[in-house]
Amino acid sequence: MTGQVEHLLRTEAPQVLGALVRRFGQFDTAEDAVQEALLAASRTWPADGVPDNPRSWLIRIAYRKMVDLLRSDQARRRREQEAGLALYEPSRDAGPPADVDDSLTLLLLCCHPSLPVTSQVALTLRAVGGLTTAEIAHAYGTTENTMGTRISRAKQQLARAGARFTPPADNDWTDRTAAVTQVLYLIFNEGYTTSSGTELTRVDLTQEAIRLTRLLHGTLPSAEVTGLLALMLLTESRRLARTSADGDLVPLEQQDRTRWNAELVQEGTALIDSVWNRHEAGPYQLQAAIAAVHAAAESPERTDWPQIAALYLWLERLTPTAPVQLSRVVAVAHAYGPTRGLALLDDLDRRHHLGRNPLTHQRERAVRAHLLQMTGDADGAAALYREAAALTDNQLERRYLHDKAGQVDHST
Repeated sequence: MTGQVEHLLRTEAPQVLGALVRRFGQFDTAEDAVQEALLAASRTWPADGVPDNPRSWLIRIAYRKMVDLLRSDQARRRREQEAGLALYEPSRDAGPPADVDDSLTLLLLCCHPSLPVTSQVALTLRAVGGLTTAEIAHAYGTTENTMGTRISRAKQQLARAGARFTPPADNDWTDRTAAVTQVLYLIFNEGYTTSSGTELTRVDLTQEAIRLTRLLHGTLPSAEVTGLLALMLLTESRRLARTSADGDLVPLEQQDRTRWNAELVQEGTALIDSVWNRHEAGPYQLQAAIAAVHAAAESPERTDWPQIAALYLWLERLTPTAPVQLSRVVAVAHAYGPTRGLALLDDLDRRHHLGRNPLTHQRERAVRAHLLQMTGDADGAAALYREAAALTDNQLERRYLHDKAGQVDHST
């Protein structure tokens, strides 16, 4: 399947799924029908060409598959005998559907309060974000089989709860928004640094996360939703500078800042400035503020590292996760020297076992290698860079870490 067809199918899948769920009200069966339609498209479009209206084509095929599945289910369970399936069957000559974007409504359906948060996130990543079950499993640090079971149960639970394809009630928005923002954050992160493969980023995922966050922000422009959008825009602004002409990874301090997208920097900075409140800032606002400090520096040497270290300390108190803790270590090392950074890293490792946790081990090795390199311990740094390289499935990141080890070796 060509890349163009694959991208088109990923873009249209949530719209097709939304159309079926809105029409039939059965999420689980609808997703099966959509997968059948996508499979049919992947087989025929590369050879026959993409239809003039691909969404209409997919919806028509998915409707037929849906009817077949419902008829089969009716034959097994003898349900809905009075109404019959004629009520649902679309005309095979039906024109293209109305130009309605169902992504946000589908996103909110996946974040239904009947589901635990982990299932909300996983189901949305699968149905709206288009991530594979393996990618979602990596985000959660679990196996693909376990995640597949979780997603399947989530769809069944939605059916039992009688979830409808409608926006939430007014008093339900806060809880649903918290789950949705977490979903969008995970989608963006998976796209910005992919968990595996030969590419550093997946632009389709970052752009979809930004698009959906804009939709959410247009409906609910709260401070944290605004902060999340600002964070995504400021982070995305650096994408082109993150790789060299040869395709190698370029760390932040070595990036050509003229390649940063000035429009995204300006928009993201304006957004975080519009909601910034030092007394009530949430995690997304704090991360956006950190990104804005980086964006404001004309050169790496002029970065306000003490301010970034303070913001990370504040962020750690709100969300004491390993990625935040390790990022604070790096900020402290740049602000106050590598010895302070190593001392903080050792303290965190003693209290949280960062170096022995499979989910944080790779990042801890890479950070420690960086700090040892800053202190002049070439042998220790090179060994840890190679150890970190062996622990990542992203080939660009692995090559970068091996190159760092080689550079340290040659410097001695």
